[in-house]
Amino acid sequence: MISYLKIYGPPLLKAIKTLETIAIDMPTVCIMNTRIKLEFGGIPDPSAPDDIRTFFKPVEIEEERCRTIISRSGQKLGDYDFFFEWAKKPSVAELNDLIGKIDKALTPLGCRYTITTK
Repeated sequence: MISYLKIYGPPLLKAIKTLETIAIDMPTVCIMNTRIKLEFGGIPDPSAPDDIRTFFKPVEIEEERCRTIISRSGQKLGDYDFFFEWAKKPSVAELNDLIGKIDKALTPLGCRYTITTK
């Protein structure tokens, strides 16, 4: 399952970077977003953890997480700006936890979002 987000900003770039930091600490998800697509021109190579670490700076990311954080499923963003791809079907509690983390992280930025999980 994938939780797709459409962000209504500004600040869109800050919002995307904030969502990335949420994902780093959630080992049950991988991500894709417009920033990854623009900066890497596609899916980054998992065998190049230094490239992925540089991308996520100044946030520290473990080498093992570098291999799993970027989605390799080939799913498209479509009209969305970001997605969290779940390793297994999330429970309602897990979805609510994600929404709570997103709310807490994006509220200070002043941007809004919609989330669709399918």
